[in-house]
Amino acid sequence: MNVWTQTEGQTATNFTYTDPVTNDVTPNQGYIFTYADGSRFVYRLSGTGSSGATIRVYLEKYSREDASMQASHALAEIVTAALAAGKIQELTGRLSPTVIT
Repeated sequence: MNVWTQTEGQTATNFTYTDPVTNDVTPNQGYIFTYADGSRFVYRLSGTGSSGATIRVYLEKYSREDASMQASHALAEIVTAALAAGKIQELTGRLSPTVIT
């Protein structure tokens, strides 16, 4: 898996949220970067402003090979790609997340 450079089968999308109850539409909710194999990472800003806001990074990778593999090992490549693409360490000065769930 490469650090994000868009190639055949890869997409980068700014996504919009539509409330299922009120049908209110909120644009610019984050970015989804999808690889040809279906793996993806998502950036989403959480909070009410740019100061003190939280950058949420969601990681997904599908594999039929080893469902018992530890998540940290299974996601290692996509973690590296997501951190590099967003320059998160360079921009925030953080070397590790404050919360992992």
